[in-house]
Amino acid sequence: MLHVLTMLLAALLALPLVAEAQKPIKVGMPMPLSGPPALFGDPATKGAQMFVDEINAKGGVLGRKLELLVRDSKADANEAVRVARELILKENVDFLVGTLTSAEGPAVSVVAKENKIVFIAPIPKTDQLTAADKLHPYVFRVAATTTMEGRSAAEIVARWPVTRVATISFDYAYGQDVTRAFVEHLKKIKPTVEIVDQEWPKLGEQDYNPFINAQMAKKPEAIFSSIWGGFFVTYSKQAKAVGVFDAIRYNFIGVGEAATPETTKSMGADYPVGIWGNSYDAFYWGETPAHRDYTARLSKYLKDEYPSSWAIQGYIGMQFLTEAIKKAGSTDSDKVSKALLGLTVDTPVGALTIREKDHQANRGQLYGKTVKDAKYPFAIMKPVTYVDPSKFMD
Repeated sequence: MLHVLTMLLAALLALPLVAEAQKPIKVGMPMPLSGPPALFGDPATKGAQMFVDEINAKGGVLGRKLELLVRDSKADANEAVRVARELILKENVDFLVGTLTSAEGPAVSVVAKENKIVFIAPIPKTDQLTAADKLHPYVFRVAATTTMEGRSAAEIVARWPVTRVATISFDYAYGQDVTRAFVEHLKKIKPTVEIVDQEWPKLGEQDYNPFINAQMAKKPEAIFSSIWGGFFVTYSKQAKAVGVFDAIRYNFIGVGEAATPETTKSMGADYPVGIWGNSYDAFYWGETPAHRDYTARLSKYLKDEYPSSWAIQGYIGMQFLTEAIKKAGSTDSDKVSKALLGLTVDTPVGALTIREKDHQANRGQLYGKTVKDAKYPFAIMKPVTYVDPSKFMD
């Protein structure tokens, strides 16, 4: 009888451990799912969900399934903070992976710090997110930074036969930081350049004509823009209508992923073919077997012959999180945080590493001039080149 009671007690004590092992690992994802920013936010969540579905089909992580809880942040810092807190306090998520804008990312980083929960930012680029005075043990980034992006664009523009350059960017962290990085690096490598005008519309502006008119009055030979997403669609349609691209002979570079398949597909014949742009991914890149395999799986998952470029950022964010959980052998944020330091992951775009000193991944982007190709009913970058950001990271 004593032996039976002992066995029964042991079984009862083990029940909480079994229950804990069977509970899903919850990951909260604040991401814009409405308005113009949804052009990027929606596919990013789908990329994350595809990764979750794939890893769950293989048994999950540490014997537990992943569960992704997505909330619409509306590309608003206050709303991103509200839903992040709700995900932590009400939904009891174990981690956060998400946000899109450079207003949301730093705001949610503060929430992560307060709650001591790992937060991986797959998209926000502002240098301020991982700056020395903002860095803490729980924030990590697998996106490019404004310094990396601005300097990469400057290297391209420096080769153009122009000296009079203008800029147009939203007046908030991302726009300010990436424009500053572009201007400073361009002046350094091509001192003959003159910045003849800088326009700063508010984030979410819909009428760009006053800014366009003011800029063209300064007669620039080239324009740098960091207007992004559905906002770029609106801006470029208005600019094209008044002949901006023709006037500068298409010496225009749109960072903020102005050459993504999402953007070129959504604009069709309205896209200003001939400008330069960048993108995190392109289904037509096909550089490696790993990327071709990822693209085929994504195409099937999304039921889209020409799948999204933004899905890869959600996918990579979840890749890093799960590899860190495996390395830590735990879902404890302090242990996972330590596991992320110096972690290298084989992603669809190659091996990426999160640096210990600033929690920043060496994530580069694709750049190229947009052209029409008979294979596709929308513009693509050709040739498309992956720019290694390593020399621009410090």
